[in-house]
Amino acid sequence: MKEAMKSEPNGDPRRVLAAAPLSTRQVVAIAICVALNALDGFDVLSISFASPGIAKEWGIDRAALGVVLSMELVGMMVGSVSLGQMADRIGRRPTVMACLVIMALGMACTTQIGSIEALAATRLFTGLGIGGMLAVTNALVAEYANDKWRGASVAIMAAGYPVGGIAGGAIASALLIHGDWRDVFWLGAGMTALFLPLAALFVPEPVSALLQHRRADTLERVNSSMVALGHGPVAQLPPVDPAARRSALGELFRGGMAPTTLLLTAIYFSQLLTFYFILKWSPKIVADMGFAPSAAGGVLVWGNVGGLAGSLVYSALALRIPMRRLLALFMIASAAMVAMFGRSPADLTMLALAAAAGLFCANGVIVGLYGLVASSFPTANRAGGTGFVIGVGRGGAALSPVLGGLLFKEGFTLPTVAAIMGCGSLAALAALLLLPVRPPEGH
Repeated sequence: MKEAMKSEPNGDPRRVLAAAPLSTRQVVAIAICVALNALDGFDVLSISFASPGIAKEWGIDRAALGVVLSMELVGMMVGSVSLGQMADRIGRRPTVMACLVIMALGMACTTQIGSIEALAATRLFTGLGIGGMLAVTNALVAEYANDKWRGASVAIMAAGYPVGGIAGGAIASALLIHGDWRDVFWLGAGMTALFLPLAALFVPEPVSALLQHRRADTLERVNSSMVALGHGPVAQLPPVDPAARRSALGELFRGGMAPTTLLLTAIYFSQLLTFYFILKWSPKIVADMGFAPSAAGGVLVWGNVGGLAGSLVYSALALRIPMRRLLALFMIASAAMVAMFGRSPADLTMLALAAAAGLFCANGVIVGLYGLVASSFPTANRAGGTGFVIGVGRGGAALSPVLGGLLFKEGFTLPTVAAIMGCGSLAALAALLLLPVRPPEGH
């Protein structure tokens, strides 16, 4: 498909991209980011699919398994903040490539370990790349899209996460029928490695990010990105915005941003506490009911189908219902449905439906939060701000499997544990009600 690349000699390249229709190359770049988020979705769930086999082979109890299940989530927390900040300084594209290398190495190394300590270390390392990728892809999609499609593009990107759990999980469940848990990580390593050339070819550095750090060759680099995104070159750079702030963690707490940054982080933390209970524990819970690991993995696949449906339904409803009201409704439903998962009988169909209903509501909230966070920070701090919120907030994800394991170890029944874990969504609702109403930030 041919696309006109008319020169824009006096145009601000950011305004050109914001106002012009999406080119095929922009759509491809956004699609690659969606696929990268799907890859994250599988990589972070790979330990969940493998956990019944690991527990059986090594004789691990639920409390110890909960710690292992949280390791890549701790890595994601660190990676989101540190690599998100790095992306604002050295560039989005090189950070994406670095994250892919870390993820592929971490997954491959996990197939070679023979102790619980080594498994924890490789999952921690893999999580660094996954967390960095989550922060950067959110910023990339916001910067590739035009004004008309920005909100929808971010929502579609967020929907890629459960798609990765569905597609990768279905393959992993099939592998577990005749193989062992290491095959799950070989699958993840191979898929991650495949994205290295794709990202190198189709993920250019965003124009807005290039203009934040001007160098002698910035005009040349901006025009290279403009052409890579299907638009014409510009003859000169726009003037430096004197109000633009440099990328720094401290900027997230200046100029009235502190309450927004902290409350967004609290909302994300609390919601992930609920979200990751089903994501991390459902295969082990189902396996402990006497079902095969492959069947237990199938329940989580259906849970991710529910998560995908929730993200799509939320995105459709967001066109008609105000964001805060819709988020509040999904948060209440999330708490209720996760509690109901704990009361599901030992029947694969009922367990799959309960997991799907829980993740339908919980992931709808996550999609809404991605859109809220992406629009809350200026370009100079978008990847860093997103990284901080989803990085520190991901502490809730890291705490979720540990807390669940400790509650099980203390003798609490599944219905009680599920009800307690569902309360994270109610805590997120309380923080949402306290969040200041702010005008949209300029792009």
